[in-house]
Amino acid sequence: MALGCMDVRLCNIVVLGISFMLIFTAFQTCSMAEKAVLDSAKNFTGNGYTSLGILYGVFAVSNWAAPSFVSIAGPRLAMLIGSLFYFLFVLSFLKPMVWALYFGSVLVGFGAAILWTGQGNFLTINSNSETVARNSGIFWALFQCSLLFGNMYSYFVFKGEDVIEPEARTKLFIVLSAAGLAGSLCLLFLRKPRSIDPDNLINLNVDVVHPADTPQQALKRSFMLFKTREMLLLCLSFAYTGFELTFFSGVYGACISHNQHFGESATSLMGISGIFIGIGEILGGLLFGILGKRTNVYGRDPVVLLGYVVHMAAFYLIYINMPEESPLHLTNGPTFMQSNQYIAILCSFLLGFGDSSFNTQIYSLLGFMYPEDSSPAFALLKFVQSVAAAIAFYYSNILILRWQLLINVIWGTLGILGFCVVEWSSTSAARAGYQSI
Repeated sequence: MALGCMDVRLCNIVVLGISFMLIFTAFQTCSMAEKAVLDSAKNFTGNGYTSLGILYGVFAVSNWAAPSFVSIAGPRLAMLIGSLFYFLFVLSFLKPMVWALYFGSVLVGFGAAILWTGQGNFLTINSNSETVARNSGIFWALFQCSLLFGNMYSYFVFKGEDVIEPEARTKLFIVLSAAGLAGSLCLLFLRKPRSIDPDNLINLNVDVVHPADTPQQALKRSFMLFKTREMLLLCLSFAYTGFELTFFSGVYGACISHNQHFGESATSLMGISGIFIGIGEILGGLLFGILGKRTNVYGRDPVVLLGYVVHMAAFYLIYINMPEESPLHLTNGPTFMQSNQYIAILCSFLLGFGDSSFNTQIYSLLGFMYPEDSSPAFALLKFVQSVAAAIAFYYSNILILRWQLLINVIWGTLGILGFCVVEWSSTSAARAGYQSI
């Protein structure tokens, strides 16, 4: 009976990973191409950066109410509803309309909150202390594959396109919408475990729903945690992951597609960029997530420092390789070196690898420091990330590349300092505790 139960749980994890891979194959490809696609649409006044800014702003606010929603609806139904909001958003790009763009952004903001909170709860009830590493690794690997398939398809759709015509846009978003709908339907195959051993449930590095918490209680717990010195320092790292998320998921793809030095291959290169961001994310996840026990032998701070160095190198290469106005519109403006496609794609890989380095260690540190308060801790992580991402998408409308990179450099430096101070103090406290036993 126990073996059969574990088979059901493992099956659930695989189905969950495949579902998120399909949902985010649609959404992440859409978000990376959104600015370029909408800029090419005739007689369209909506703005891709504003859309994504609204999305992350609503996500930040909705995160406080999501645990209560999931506790009422259940994780499977909550994930299904959230995934359908993603599907409707991607579907709206078949015929761009300003009201649909911004209303869809609001829907996805709320849908993201309930989708990810439901995911955390469902992954928890299908894991125990012996299977958590395996299950988290399986889900991470499947989920990050979403960056490969959609961007690979967009590369072939946009290949040779100087401007994205309606036919190419339709061809792309029909397939992406189908992938998103398939991901939603996959959630219907999730099964309830036949039995759950409360003693074996572990606290994952994700939001675990506390059914007894009202929104007011959850908010109070989070604010109490927010007042602590450690959490205030970690918020610097949280904010940086939000700023750099905006840059690699929305701005950098636009920089590549707007760079007329790349000629007719500029738009198709945007898809290749997304693929290499995904490769960097997957490699980082394998090295520092699934194989973390072997690669983190010297602690979390060397991994985060590696991610910081990788990101700083990427920002410098982007600065000298891209025209300063490339985040905003088509340009053949001057660069500090002749724009090189291979360097542009190398930077995509570095952005993904560095992001994975930061996020795997932040999740690990929060799980280590707050085993009894993971829900409010990760609520704060998501809240600060989302606020930073929303702010970044808004200033991306007006700031040239130089200032956007400078903001990332400043916050990256603050983030690494805050993380290391907390990491050193937490490991010192743990060693002192071990010595006193």
